Amino acid sequence: MFGDRVNRAIVSNASSLVGTQLVTSGLGFFFWLVAARWFTPAAVGFAAAAVSAMTLLGTFGMLGLGTLLMGELPRRHHLRGQLITTALITAGAVGGLLGLLFAVVAPHLSPEFLPLLAGVPATTLFTLGVSLAAATLVLDSVVIGLLRGHLQLGRNAIFALAKLGALLAVGRWLGDSMGLAILMTWVLGNLLSLAVIAGLLLRGGNGAEYRPRLRLLHGLAGPALAHHLLNLAVLFPGLALPVLVTVILSARMNAAFYVAWNVVAFLFVVPTALTNVLYTVGSASPAAPAQRLRFTLLVSLLLSLLASSLIVAGAEPVLRLFGHSYAQQATWTLRLLALGVFPTIIKTHYIAICRINRRLLAGGLLLLVGGLLELVAAGFGAVHGGLSGLALGWVAAVCLEAVIMAAAVYRASLPTATVRAPLQPAVAGAGAETTW
Repeated sequence: MFGDRVNRAIVSNASSLVGTQLVTSGLGFFFWLVAARWFTPAAVGFAAAAVSAMTLLGTFGMLGLGTLLMGELPRRHHLRGQLITTALITAGAVGGLLGLLFAVVAPHLSPEFLPLLAGVPATTLFTLGVSLAAATLVLDSVVIGLLRGHLQLGRNAIFALAKLGALLAVGRWLGDSMGLAILMTWVLGNLLSLAVIAGLLLRGGNGAEYRPRLRLLHGLAGPALAHHLLNLAVLFPGLALPVLVTVILSARMNAAFYVAWNVVAFLFVVPTALTNVLYTVGSASPAAPAQRLRFTLLVSLLLSLLASSLIVAGAEPVLRLFGHSYAQQATWTLRLLALGVFPTIIKTHYIAICRINRRLLAGGLLLLVGGLLELVAAGFGAVHGGLSGLALGWVAAVCLEAVIMAAAVYRASLPTATVRAPLQPAVAGAGAETTW
């Protein structure tokens, strides 16, 4: 009976994450479809690379606080408000600094990013975008840690609707050859969604309950940095790929790649959502995780088989909606990338095991090496085979990672497997992949 109840909790909250991806992918599909019709491929490619860079830098700016709070909030009821506001403000500030640095430096490394130095408004826009990305990523993790996944669905729905509405309202008149108008609508959507959902989450109570306390981060620093290493190792390859395509090939080629990458990213949300909730449930009750892990493995495999079959079959007609050049350049790229969901199932479960067992450093180092391998293999493939070569190189690297991680996942799925006890509370002495 207890196992069934836990499985229902996993499915319920994971369904919120999958629902989030359905909303953001569906509305995001129309967002980039409109952008492809109103802007040149070069402008779309630059905007896609800039959005990926914002998300990547925002992930750096999180400092691991979001994922840490996913595991800590269920155990830290009396500090919830202060932990949340402190984490949001800290991530936003760090993200903004990273965004400003990137906007100043990147154009000197690649001319494809020169629009970021088109003027003070362009630089400020990107800086604000990174700050908001860091804060919203933390917020998305927080609501899962509170097992209120519907708020994440709501935030992403507001974000997707706001950016699409802004593009439809002003995109035609603000159309430019650089793609900064596309970037502006993205930032506006994030700003509105953050304001609405943070307001709902923090409403009620007295001011002291939500007053930021930076000293709380002293106790969080060690575990947060361990989570941060793991987060970066997991996320940076996928977020860096559009930037890599832009630098090695061109912004025009990145337009086609980005569309294909975000279509296939929906496949990854199923195992990712299930294992994120598996981590939260496992942190609250770390006994006997094997049955839950077997359950999420089976559900991930069945849903991924169905979804990948649909994507492989419909790759060309889907891409043709964006234009003939998109389908011509990226149909086989999309089909090859779809194969990556199966090794990703092993990889995401390995990540959950590392988080539950608090083996963050060892797991993070292995994933970091694997992520670097993904980028090297993808870059080598891009140089020698264009977009299809990049996809093939990336899939080969992910398969190699899965082979290495499979033994740990298998051991954890055995009926006799147990989770190691947590090392210590994360707040010692006090009394936290769709880019559509």
